[in-house]
Amino acid sequence: MSAEATSPGAPIRRRGRPRIDLRRLGRVALLGPVSRDRLPDAIGHVAEAHRAHHPDADLSILHRAYVLAESSHRGQTRKSGEPYITHPLAVTLILAQLGAETTTLTASLLHDTVEDTDVTLDQVREQFGKEVCYLVDGVTKLEKVDYGAAAEPETFRKMLVATGDDVRVMSIKLADRLHNMRTLGVMRPEKQARIAKVTRDVLIPLAERLGVQALKTELEDLVFAILHPEEYERTRALIAAATARTDGSGATPQDPLAAIAENVTTVLREAGIPAEVLIRPRHFVSVHRVGVKRGELRGTDFGRLLVLVGEDADCYAVLGELHTCFTPVISEFKDFIAAPKFNLYQSLHTAVVGEDGAVAEVLIRTHRMHKVAEAGVIALGNPYAADGGAGPQTTEPADGERADPTRPGWLSRLLAWQQSAPDPDTFWTTLRADLAQDREITVFRTDGGTLGLPAGASCVDAAYAQYGVEAHTCIGARVNGRLATLGTVLSDGDTVQLLLAEDAASGPSPDWLDHARTPAARIAITGWLDTHPEDTRSPHGVRPAQARPEQPPQGHTRPGPRPPEPLVGPAATPDGAANAVVDRPDATVRLAGCCTPAPPDAVTGFVVRGGAVTVHRLECAAVTRMRSVGRMPVGVSWGDDIECRVTLVAESFGRPRLLADLTEAIATADVAIISATVEPPSEQRVRHTYTLQLPDPAALPALMRAMRDVPGVYDVSRARRPVTVA
Repeated sequence: MSAEATSPGAPIRRRGRPRIDLRRLGRVALLGPVSRDRLPDAIGHVAEAHRAHHPDADLSILHRAYVLAESSHRGQTRKSGEPYITHPLAVTLILAQLGAETTTLTASLLHDTVEDTDVTLDQVREQFGKEVCYLVDGVTKLEKVDYGAAAEPETFRKMLVATGDDVRVMSIKLADRLHNMRTLGVMRPEKQARIAKVTRDVLIPLAERLGVQALKTELEDLVFAILHPEEYERTRALIAAATARTDGSGATPQDPLAAIAENVTTVLREAGIPAEVLIRPRHFVSVHRVGVKRGELRGTDFGRLLVLVGEDADCYAVLGELHTCFTPVISEFKDFIAAPKFNLYQSLHTAVVGEDGAVAEVLIRTHRMHKVAEAGVIALGNPYAADGGAGPQTTEPADGERADPTRPGWLSRLLAWQQSAPDPDTFWTTLRADLAQDREITVFRTDGGTLGLPAGASCVDAAYAQYGVEAHTCIGARVNGRLATLGTVLSDGDTVQLLLAEDAASGPSPDWLDHARTPAARIAITGWLDTHPEDTRSPHGVRPAQARPEQPPQGHTRPGPRPPEPLVGPAATPDGAANAVVDRPDATVRLAGCCTPAPPDAVTGFVVRGGAVTVHRLECAAVTRMRSVGRMPVGVSWGDDIECRVTLVAESFGRPRLLADLTEAIATADVAIISATVEPPSEQRVRHTYTLQLPDPAALPALMRAMRDVPGVYDVSRARRPVTVA
């Protein structure tokens, strides 16, 4: 299998670099004859790579930066014995190959001068400007003498904060780590493993989030070789065996992927679609993952087809031709052009079946998409350039902070929660956990805004993302218009409305931590719980004082257990039943507890055991059931007495003083409470049942509206189950 080969067929003019192969950038590119009157050939390599992306770039600043870096690092060597200047040159060459603009390359040449030499930030600022100075300062490590064991996490915190204002800081750090990983073999095995683990847990996820796939894939392979040497060797042997089956160009009939590539080239040429078809080999970790997933590798599993076109519309034209002329594997289709990934990645993914049954994965993208897919934010050039420069223009926010050019969300969230994690250990642990969440979703707020959250985030996470510490008072949510618990997991595209209590004294429950995925939510919840140890809370986020019924206003009946409901008899007849007139003289009348009829409801009655008549509302389900079994209804009308008794059920989210506020709303409506029952909370929801004496049934709609207006109450309805009245 070749490293990268153009498929057979009619020659197609190349419109861009098919793949940036960083492994070819070795020591040979850095070494060359050096004399006092001219610069080494290494700067020539950097200049050539830079001009390939930026033909009009001014190279004089790079020359000046090299002179300062070479003179300040003179006499220093790396552990391998090479002159130290080879390291900043290698880092700069990596970034130049990826298309970084001149300012980034200048800072890259100088990135170790302040840390390892006598050069100061003031000197850098004076000679190269404040922008280069900011980038150099951003990647400069903190001294272990000052920070001890906290030096590494605090250095990363410093870099991330600097990245929040300029993502080029992290671009330099990633290239720096790549060159260090390439030359890690001179270190002790235990130190190699430690550096590889940090790279795996922090740098590789950051490279993924910034979209720099060219750096990410090589870092993954280098880490794989150090931490899993046996699996690495097995994978290397498999790739070597696959390569041996070809002539090194990927063009022999023994390579099934090359055969499919030839057919694809022919199909697109006949369709008149200008396209470049390439075989893109998988890197070691990708081959290993496919092997773990499928068990046995197929000949087409060692690479994928890459189709490069000129315009977005051509991508869909290619897709249509492939799905027409080949058998597509529909489950493999993904459209990352219409819905780009959060790290800028755009491409169409599909898979087709060749003539011999071989399945080939196909990536379809424009040359511009391919450049961004490889280099991510580095391909943006200077994303903050006011004149447009090499990257997109961004508007300067009113607060003076630069917008994240990758995607508003993950970086802003990271910068927000790190402020609440003053302890380096907490920051370091939380950072690794946060970066391990490699997928992101977008949910919509009802005010028209959006929230970027990690996949698996719940309403708890959305609350803290939108309201910060004010989310402590959150009592529930509506997801896509439906009421939901705070533990509800959100999906991409959901609309969420968070409901906050007016009582600022309320706070989160310990079991909110079971639903929190974002560091911001976990840190805020933990901080509140730590500062309120005396506030023992129930498992469902309701204070015990609220979970138990509060003392009702004087003169009201205290809630108590519900005794069995008598079937018939005068003692069981509520006051409101006297106002119901039935067409059976001398019959005992009772109002059904399942639907609690009251004037002016349309009602009917049915004779029950003992000759009593139970009155139901016409829409009650019991009426349908009795008619279905042949029970004959009894005519019922309302008498002249306008007073009536009704049972209402209030559904609410638990919070302190809820019972007091509800009873106050009822009392304000001049309605007497006959009895009240509060059920134990379930998933932070509480059900209140009130039997009320209304002076006028016409006041019932207004009363129900007043109860619904109580904060935390989301529904008030007539009781639909047996209820005991005094």
